[in-house]
Amino acid sequence: MKHIYLTPGPTELHPVIEPALTYALNEKIFSWSHRSKQFDELSQKTIKSLKELLNIPDSHSVFFVASGTEAMERVLESCVEKNSFHFVNGSFSARFFSIAKDLGKSPVKQESALGNGFDLRSIKIPKDTELICMTHNETSTGFMLQVQEIEELKRSHPDKLLVVDMVSSAPYPDFDYNLIDCAFFSVQKCFGLPAGLGVMIVGPKCLKRSQELESKRIITGSYHRFVELYEWSLKSQTPETPNILAIYLLGTVLEDLLKSGIETIRTKIKDRASRLYSIIEKTKFASVFVKNPVNRSDTVLCIDTGSNTEKLSQFLNSEGFIVGSGYGKFKDKHIRIANFPGTSDRDFELFVKALESFS
Repeated sequence: MKHIYLTPGPTELHPVIEPALTYALNEKIFSWSHRSKQFDELSQKTIKSLKELLNIPDSHSVFFVASGTEAMERVLESCVEKNSFHFVNGSFSARFFSIAKDLGKSPVKQESALGNGFDLRSIKIPKDTELICMTHNETSTGFMLQVQEIEELKRSHPDKLLVVDMVSSAPYPDFDYNLIDCAFFSVQKCFGLPAGLGVMIVGPKCLKRSQELESKRIITGSYHRFVELYEWSLKSQTPETPNILAIYLLGTVLEDLLKSGIETIRTKIKDRASRLYSIIEKTKFASVFVKNPVNRSDTVLCIDTGSNTEKLSQFLNSEGFIVGSGYGKFKDKHIRIANFPGTSDRDFELFVKALESFS
């Protein structure tokens, strides 16, 4: 049986990936030099498509790195001398905080219980904070902050840089990137690519800050520091040999998403999530982990299945679907369902049918 992976990353490959790989083999894209005209054109095209899909202003640069985790390190090194502030309510937001400590910074965190959020208006962010770090969609728990909340926080603290981890939600959130100084994602989730590429959207204030730190002789990294990435991006190139195949595949997926239109994609994701949550809420064998409907992720649904976890996972497997296990201490108590754009209508309906038939 050929299984469909509804796992939260790596996940089922987007349908355009298979023919794109064949094309890449025939055109020998695997062998292109990152200093070639072909790569310059590929980089320009991919970045243009990303900016068009997400409505990213021309003031913002796009950098290619290895992963979302590397993106956390890059922005902390390039923009923080000492003080970062972190909203922590899951394993990946906790990782962001931990990396700041590993880098010798002096991070402060506002922590809430897993599956819960924050009263952003009541939280006092220290005056010496240089960078506010937020996770839009906590992959480990299925908790999603509201876009409006994030943007309002920035409006309330215009003097501080704001970075948003949207690893498992992009391109779903409709951000005003004029209010986002940096955002990043990984391609193996909503974009349905093999793992191995992180994408950073970096605004001018972050670049200015990195230049200020370097003028003070503060080490902001090596070949992947923002100043270096920016200088090479002006030539539509990268400091080192990047994952050229992944950049090509990302561009191919972006073209497909642009054909559908971002509003159509967002509507489909929201509608599908609503259907799945409705099914779960009517069952006796499971419940939604995030209790507040406003903060339930539409792209990674975290379901508390308790003692039914193994039985449900095995049943879905027998029906042709692989779902994600719980994360960390919830490994045997939760399942996580990826609700990504690449899932076909047919596969989604078959999954709904399987889920509804479980007893």
